[in-house]
Amino acid sequence: MTNPPSPEKIREEISEFLRSRYGEQVAVADVDLAMPHEGTETTKHSSLDQIDFTLKPTELEAYLRQYVLHQEEAVEVLATKICTHFHRRRWELDHPDRETAAGRIKSNILMIGPTGVGKTYLVKLIADKLGVPFVKGDATKFSETGYVGGDVEDLVRGLVREAHGDMKLAEYGIIYVDEIDKIASSGNLVGPDVSRTGVQRALLKLMEDTEVELRTPHDLASQMEAVIETQRTGKADRKKVSTRNMLFIVSGAFSGLADIIRRRLTKGTMGFKRGEEIPVRDEDILRRANTTDLMEYGFESEFVGRLPVVAQLGELNEEALFDVLTNEHSAVTQGKMRDFAAYGIDLTFDDDALREIARRAYAAGIGARGLQTVMERSLIRFEKLLPTSTVKKLHVTHELVLEPDRVVNDIVAADAVSQFQRKFLEKSGLILEFPAESAAWVRENLGGDPASIVDRLSQMFENYEYGMKLAGTQNLRITPEVLSDPNLFLDRMIKKVYEEKEHRNAPPLTPP
Repeated sequence: MTNPPSPEKIREEISEFLRSRYGEQVAVADVDLAMPHEGTETTKHSSLDQIDFTLKPTELEAYLRQYVLHQEEAVEVLATKICTHFHRRRWELDHPDRETAAGRIKSNILMIGPTGVGKTYLVKLIADKLGVPFVKGDATKFSETGYVGGDVEDLVRGLVREAHGDMKLAEYGIIYVDEIDKIASSGNLVGPDVSRTGVQRALLKLMEDTEVELRTPHDLASQMEAVIETQRTGKADRKKVSTRNMLFIVSGAFSGLADIIRRRLTKGTMGFKRGEEIPVRDEDILRRANTTDLMEYGFESEFVGRLPVVAQLGELNEEALFDVLTNEHSAVTQGKMRDFAAYGIDLTFDDDALREIARRAYAAGIGARGLQTVMERSLIRFEKLLPTSTVKKLHVTHELVLEPDRVVNDIVAADAVSQFQRKFLEKSGLILEFPAESAAWVRENLGGDPASIVDRLSQMFENYEYGMKLAGTQNLRITPEVLSDPNLFLDRMIKKVYEEKEHRNAPPLTPP
């Protein structure tokens, strides 16, 4: 019997075939087929042992409140219903004889809230705390069939990858789909609306109870592995994973939904209640959303029915964003402090600086996501230049946030001058003094990273050790005039020394 070809040989032959048919631009991904495919059990002990099925709602809520501020209602809803979901799964595992189809509706969750208020962050925190795999997808990236865009079943396969091939663990994971409002149909079932409705139905199938094939016809790596497995064992197992115990969380900003709710409330209050009792703010209106509103928005009734839990997240104002930054668990400030700590630099913040960052982020209108953007813009050049300096502490002030380029140039120039002075002193035993105006000259004319400034200064003053010793001076004041032409100044200094020497050695004049 002929030995089967190696994975590398198969990949090479398939690549040659594809290139001959479709051109040189086609390539086969370099996948290590010796690694276990998703769906291959990789753990020897019970994979469910890592899941905290015992976490109580109040415990999870207290944990989340350390990290997520000003979203009390959403945190309460999510903590309660997600804990209940996992307690139910544990109860069903412990009482398999009492399991029935009745009462098996899962607590799948719909989150409504503007961008940048922490929806993804919340779900990721929960998944990490519970010890379950988590995968996020964007609803706009999926299509009904998977041939255009992505296949919704790829979310399940992604969970298996996050579980490192552990199918049992993946079956208790959390799937989070953002921008779900973008697949709402306008009710005109032509063009893109057909696809949007199709994606809803595909997601509905997953949210119910189905089995997903882990190997897909358009997944070349999976099919190559199947060929090798068939050659090796004589059969190819069809690996499937169940969505029965998976928790689905979807979210979106739902622009326009408030108008639908407002119309319904206005119609319902005519002749009965005063119209002014209807909330004015969209954020308050959205709390009144019901199934009818979501169906009018463009979701099928069956799809809405699989999302029995609704959590409302509010917009974060400037003060709330400031609270996010000053929180001891802030991912933004703590993350940036760790970025600098990786270079041995201690980063601290003034409250005034954080307020300015919060103000700018709020003005950008993208919520907490804007905090990271403003923070990066303010500190990116410091993060680039300070690692090559001797600076070990950086205190972020309001002035720094307002004028980061000027401040970083000041710091870098001062540090480079200090490095050069120390280097010159160690080498020659002589002192070069740089007054403030000279440091400013260096900043304006020799700008760059500290190392390059030190190199430039070293070249400019390479002959000054000889000149100063010749002149018999231990200290020399380096003014901007000296910096503008150091060689000319050195020549004049040496010439003056010689002239004074000649004058001292000249014979005295005698009277006639």
